[in-house]
Amino acid sequence: MEAYQILWIISLIIGIVVIGVVAFLLHKIKTTAGKIDVVAGKIWTQGKLTANNTIQIPLFLSVTNKVVSKIYDSAVKIIGGSAAIKDHAEGCPGCPACVLNHHK
Repeated sequence: MEAYQILWIISLIIGIVVIGVVAFLLHKIKTTAGKIDVVAGKIWTQGKLTANNTIQIPLFLSVTNKVVSKIYDSAVKIIGGSAAIKDHAEGCPGCPACVLNHHK
C-alpha cells in the first residue's frame, strides 16, 4: 500500500470516529432537550393554573364582600335588639316574667 492510500484510510477512520462522537453528543442533546421540554410544559401548565386562580380572586372577593356586608347588617340589628331588651329589662319591674308572659 502506498502512503496516500494509508493516509486516506486513516482519514476515513478518523472521520467515522468523529461522526460517531458527534452522533452520540447530538443524541444526548436531543434527549436533554426533550426532558427540558417536558419540565417546561409542566411549569407552563402550573403557571396557567396559577394565573387562572389569580383571575378568580376579584370575582369571589366581590361575592365575599356582599356576604360580609349582610352578616354585618344582621349583627348590627342583633346589637340593636339586645340593647332594646337591656333597656326594657332595666326599666321594667316585672322582668323577666313580663317577657315570658308576653310571648304566651
